[in-house]
Amino acid sequence: MFDAKKVKDECVAWIRKFFEENGPECNAVVGISGGKDSSIVAALCVEALGKERVIGVLMPCGEQFDISCSYKLVEHLGIKHFVINVKDAIEGLKGAFPDDIELTAQANTNLPPRIRMATLYAVSQCFNGRVANTCNLSEDWVGYSTRYGDAAGDFSPLANITVTELKEIGRVLGLPVDLVDKVPIDGLCGKTDEDNLGFTYAMLDKYIRTGEIEDLQVKERIDRLHRMNLFKLQMMPAFKPQ
Repeated sequence: MFDAKKVKDECVAWIRKFFEENGPECNAVVGISGGKDSSIVAALCVEALGKERVIGVLMPCGEQFDISCSYKLVEHLGIKHFVINVKDAIEGLKGAFPDDIELTAQANTNLPPRIRMATLYAVSQCFNGRVANTCNLSEDWVGYSTRYGDAAGDFSPLANITVTELKEIGRVLGLPVDLVDKVPIDGLCGKTDEDNLGFTYAMLDKYIRTGEIEDLQVKERIDRLHRMNLFKLQMMPAFKPQ
């Protein structure tokens, strides 16, 4: 049985210890997407550090259809927040490429999260901050993140917590139910996470925790994605002279 209260308390203590060791006077900087991951990370940081030391950064690309969820979260927590529209930065960088470089679909998809992470670090350096990574174990397991984009950060509260488990933590934290249960959409192509992955988080989480899965085709897909994306979770290979 997953004890959400116990894990939540342990995570809060872990965040507090991280800041004691890596910046006792620093602030937590969290990119607020309006989804459950960033909502839960922000709430954990507020409990660990106090709302005065948590800064939310909303980063729409042009118009964001669900940005009201982001505003709802920062107002619920009472944290300082900034809105930085990244559309001009993304379009400006794309426009700077010479005509003989045609951006691939993957390059186009991954550029916004990398611009957003650069934005978070710029804000962090203006406010003596540490950037929170908001990825969870389920996403990391199958590589559902952008390297040096949303996969970056200085500390990662949810890296060992599945989507199923973090929903329980969100409820323990007293977050608005609609934020905790919100259907995850990647914000890049408009599809839900599960549409993109080809399986549900419930199936993935059960497989991660128990090794049990009924659909062998889904098992094969999960295993393949996990193998392909392990490099994202490892340190950059570095040559060592003999």
